[in-house]
Amino acid sequence: MLSRFATFPLAAGVVLSFAVNSRTVEAQKQPLTVEAIYAHGPLVPKPPDQLDWSPDGKHLAYLDGDDLMEVNPSTGSARVLLDAARMRRFTASGGSEQDRDHRARYGMASFLWAPDSAHLLFDAGGQLWLYDLRRDAARLVASTGIASGDDPKFSPDGQSVSFAGARGLTVVSLRKHGAATVAVAPTDDAGSILNGAVDWVYAEELDVRSNVFWSPDSQKIAYLQMNEAAVPRYPLADWIPVHAQVDWQRYPQPGDPNPSVRVGVASATGGKTLWMRIPLAEGGYIPRFGWVDRNTVWIETLSRDQKHRILFFADAASGHAQKELEIDDERFFEDGYDVSVGDGAIVLTSWQDGHTHLYLERYDPAHPLAAKAAQEMQLTRGDFDVSAIYSVDAARGLVTYASNEGDPQQQQIWQVSFNGERRRLSGDAGFHDASFAPGGAAFADTYSTRTTPPVVRLCGVASEPAPAQTCRVFWQTRALDGYPLHSPVQLAVQTHDGTTLYATLLLPPGATAPASVPLIVNPYGGPGAQDVLNQWSNKKLFDQVLVEHGFAVLHADNRGTSGRGRIFAQAAFRNFGAVQFDDQRTVINAALKKFPQLDPQRLGWWGWSWGGSFTLYAMTHSDRFRAGVAVAPVTDWRDYDSIYTERYLGLPAEDAAAYRDFSAVNRAAQLKGRLLLAHGTGDDNVHLENTVQFVQALIEAGIPYDLQIYPRKTHSIAGAHVRMSLYNRILAHFETYLQPAPSGTNGK
Repeated sequence: MLSRFATFPLAAGVVLSFAVNSRTVEAQKQPLTVEAIYAHGPLVPKPPDQLDWSPDGKHLAYLDGDDLMEVNPSTGSARVLLDAARMRRFTASGGSEQDRDHRARYGMASFLWAPDSAHLLFDAGGQLWLYDLRRDAARLVASTGIASGDDPKFSPDGQSVSFAGARGLTVVSLRKHGAATVAVAPTDDAGSILNGAVDWVYAEELDVRSNVFWSPDSQKIAYLQMNEAAVPRYPLADWIPVHAQVDWQRYPQPGDPNPSVRVGVASATGGKTLWMRIPLAEGGYIPRFGWVDRNTVWIETLSRDQKHRILFFADAASGHAQKELEIDDERFFEDGYDVSVGDGAIVLTSWQDGHTHLYLERYDPAHPLAAKAAQEMQLTRGDFDVSAIYSVDAARGLVTYASNEGDPQQQQIWQVSFNGERRRLSGDAGFHDASFAPGGAAFADTYSTRTTPPVVRLCGVASEPAPAQTCRVFWQTRALDGYPLHSPVQLAVQTHDGTTLYATLLLPPGATAPASVPLIVNPYGGPGAQDVLNQWSNKKLFDQVLVEHGFAVLHADNRGTSGRGRIFAQAAFRNFGAVQFDDQRTVINAALKKFPQLDPQRLGWWGWSWGGSFTLYAMTHSDRFRAGVAVAPVTDWRDYDSIYTERYLGLPAEDAAAYRDFSAVNRAAQLKGRLLLAHGTGDDNVHLENTVQFVQALIEAGIPYDLQIYPRKTHSIAGAHVRMSLYNRILAHFETYLQPAPSGTNGK
């Protein structure tokens, strides 16, 4: 954890600020160990993941450890806005393992700027505090009754705050006189109706962060109601107390009833909700919605099979809805459903031309429901994917976004005008992510490469090309000073059909003798992710430990992963193993051929989540891997959630063969090599039942295995002591079964 900030002058008006890690002061050149990486929390701290600009664009705030920092946009210097002592009352403490995991995993904001840029709202474990920057004073404005997911929001006029608390959707007045709390949409007694709250499956699979939006005039609220009464429940058991406890989670599995959803509009002062009359088939989704203007709501729907995406405009006074646009796909959409609507413009992403690109639609801003929106133009095109929309300024006709144009292993920041003129705003090769100031004159750029930990810098959006722009670093870490890092070799391998697969190989330095180095394959391999990126990854610090112990480590992105267009991603359609494994074998064989020091008889494989499932697929479909580790794997896709699984495999009743063929449980008797399974008992993402079912099948087949359980831990298995336990177990497993070379074989 970062301790304090040091500042060093660079030139007139420019200050470089960076975080100094107190542990690195005494660090000498020494190899990385599991203890060095995890014993005191992450060795390399995460960059600020909540970079919030004030509405007036004059302040950029972020949390660094226990301090709230502020960056001066004119100088780029950082200072402590609220130190740890004053932040203590605003810092959530305690709470369950699940609450802490959800707040981190789903990016739940810890603070919000008020519309006047003079107040901050802190969300601390179910308590909402309003802090006055001018008076240096705070007051408690509400207790939400829940520790995470309450989604507080200011009304546009700054006079009220809404939140989705334990009692439903609530509004609190912030006026000094006549302050009142209004239950806009109370929950039901059974707790199966969520008014404005986001359930687990929407947060996890549709990337939904909010289900409540204020009208521009602060008079009304549009919210999503989710009825979970028919959704099956899963028991999350806690066996640590003397009397075990159970937390029941609503969790739809493939073919189960999904939450029924609808959008309603209610007055901010309470009263009856008017429901928007949107045609949505049973089990369908509403991934995004919002306000067109103070009288009109826009709503995006998605069919249950995730092949039909429709945008509606609805009259907030009558509920009457009109279809504005529709996009269809023969297989599935990848889960990027963001839409920007306002001032006569609709900007959205679609991969209808084969890659994810930006499209501009137009409607009449004076009469949104007068006629159907019309597509004006495709704003981006080419052999690359747009990965994020940062901002849309319809008045100026500008969109800022991120894409991998030029190199699918990188991400750069771009701007495009409504006439299609594009320019790159970031310069250095690597991976960039941005947070733009209101008005778009500046942005915070979080930048890294494979071998360069993240730095965060303030950049201006000037008229000059990107390389000529000046960016000022205000956050970076020196945590790795004293630790030598080994750089991976980059590989590009051709498949039998000519597709290029990207990979990296990390080799122990100086190991050149033939068949002297065991190789560990560590892919993710599943949809919606890229592993081989020119981006810093804390999880790959463990690769450095493996190299120090004499192992080589291979990462490769197979077909079915993202960032390479529709055809590449849709290779996962009805295929959760065969095409992915074939690509990994192609890369493995290419690496073995190019680097003779790798021992083909000492191959290992490990992965987490989908990567854990991939480990089981590899070890039940090949005898090449002598050891493997599967962390939190899905072992039968009937056990996972409906939205994710049905997107790729369809409904179990429609394609029973796919569910049967890609179930690791059904192949357990064919397991080759020595397997270590690891799972958290509190995992509300991939449930423990997956590992239990696979263990039962191994027992029935008489196959030995190793098992590591982490009580109460969620899918991330977070915490210093458990991370040390897990990674030391993985290291010991590979040392036991891959080192040394088999007797009498000379590694051949």
